[in-house]
Amino acid sequence: MTGAAQVLVAADKFKGSLTAVQVAERVTAGILRIAPGVRVEALPVADGGDGTVAAAVAAGFERHEVRVTGPLGEQRSAAFALRDGVAVVEMAEASGLQHLPEGVFAPLTATTYGSGELLRAALDAGASRIVFGVGGSATTDGGAGMLAALGARFLDAGGEPVTPGGGGLRDLASADLSGLDERLAGTDIVLASDVDNPLTGPKGASAVYGPQKGASPEEVAILDGALAHYAAVLEKTIGRKAAEDALSPGAGAAGGIGYGALVGLGASFRPGIEVMLDVLGFADALARATLVITGEGSLDEQTLHGKAPAGVAAAARAENKEVIAVCGRLALLPEALGRAGIRRAYALTDIEPDVARCIAEAGPLLEKVAENIARDFLS
Repeated sequence: MTGAAQVLVAADKFKGSLTAVQVAERVTAGILRIAPGVRVEALPVADGGDGTVAAAVAAGFERHEVRVTGPLGEQRSAAFALRDGVAVVEMAEASGLQHLPEGVFAPLTATTYGSGELLRAALDAGASRIVFGVGGSATTDGGAGMLAALGARFLDAGGEPVTPGGGGLRDLASADLSGLDERLAGTDIVLASDVDNPLTGPKGASAVYGPQKGASPEEVAILDGALAHYAAVLEKTIGRKAAEDALSPGAGAAGGIGYGALVGLGASFRPGIEVMLDVLGFADALARATLVITGEGSLDEQTLHGKAPAGVAAAARAENKEVIAVCGRLALLPEALGRAGIRRAYALTDIEPDVARCIAEAGPLLEKVAENIARDFLS
């Protein structure tokens, strides 16, 4: 490429090492060291999971910080992003696995109540459209906590609120959604997720993701049964839609909070990366680019199923733009990369085989990788 080249860096985070913003900074530094005449535009991306608000803020949204209830019931700070009436709300900010103390899990009791408080704060700030990114949760409560924070009531046989968390749903006798915040009815809510699991069953929220949240096989079974009971009670409350929503793509996302959003908030489901590319203004940035660099910590089979690099590559390929990927670890063959629209991938492990050192020194190593990209494609 010539000096007229413009590079668009649209990569996700390297989980555990670098944020998406830091990835963009390191790639930019490496490229400009070798090809100082190249213009580089950074557009950090996310697929709805942790890092989604940070990506929106980097794209020009205003960050709003509020106090909410954490997954264990503690008070904590959480943020959402807002621009021109569009709010980006990330459930992991309030109810994420990263908020649990080291080695502590609460699969039966962790609550999404704070996620509901975060949504309410976005409404208070004037949002008329909410992109609700879900992923990275500590919870498996089907979004019951979230809905309770927004005015719903979930009661046991004695007329008392059920205890927080998915385990408490076993005691659910009745549900009342009539008290939900009236503003929700006039708000366009998009459920943005990179997974399309149903609520229950072998591919459901507890079976697939419960073990990541510390659930034993016995607790997985308890949670799956509790979520099925929850959906059955809601079907008696609001009708067949509750059962249909439980089977819908995305219902099982983030411990079933997807289901709560579908059944209680009237949300519509879209793949997270598609939504975020729209919100972040990716199309305009892509039009200016001659080369696109995307990536994430591990490029593997999961990448091909709704993760950010696959979404970026698909959009770029549709516009006949060349795509390069960066990653910490590469577990895809060139043929698979090619089918995804990625011409070539550069991994940190190519220059530092020791994975622990790759994680510890991800920033400087990524700059070296970017230098190699510049030599290969921009000089």
